[in-house]
Amino acid sequence: MSDYKTEQEKFWAGEFGTDYIGRNQGDTLLASNLSFFSKALQRVQRPGSCIEFGANIGMNLKALKLLYPGQEQHAIEINHEAVRQLSGVIPPGNILNDSIIGFQPTRNWELVLIKGVLIHIKPDMLPQVYDSLVAATGCYLLVAEYYNPSPVAIAYRGHSDRLFKRDFAGEIMDQHPEMKLIDYGFVYRRDTNFPQDDINWFLLEKH
Repeated sequence: MSDYKTEQEKFWAGEFGTDYIGRNQGDTLLASNLSFFSKALQRVQRPGSCIEFGANIGMNLKALKLLYPGQEQHAIEINHEAVRQLSGVIPPGNILNDSIIGFQPTRNWELVLIKGVLIHIKPDMLPQVYDSLVAATGCYLLVAEYYNPSPVAIAYRGHSDRLFKRDFAGEIMDQHPEMKLIDYGFVYRRDTNFPQDDINWFLLEKH
């Protein structure tokens, strides 16, 4: 798909999104992701199915597959080259090469994951993305993003209007009262063992 609604979508579907791939892979990241998910999902009963919104090349899904070997995995990813590489991680038929904006799920997954993606969505498009995330959620939604109590835009690698911080999980719960907070935490980029990029995570359960 090339008829994107926002400049942010075009940005990630294009050359910048492809260049991102090379900066975000490898065994060190996989180890950090394993540590991250083992903590963030410790209150979750082994989820048999998962969909990741904005999966890139599947580094998160790889870690989840190590934790839950039998897990059925699906993904949505906007960048074509990332999808090509992701096809080596999960079945190609389980991948939607498209924007998460406008995604209409036709089923539920026990676990829905979005990690480092909402921060790059045009803010006025967030409500419909929240609707899609909740519609896809069978049991649990894990939101892992940069947090700020009030919305703020910051420069991202020399680009403006490409990174936004806010209380994404709080907004999801306000928009969808059936989503309840059951756990949350923070992972620091200076963690000497398993760093992440200053990520706040929030585990929500659907009631």
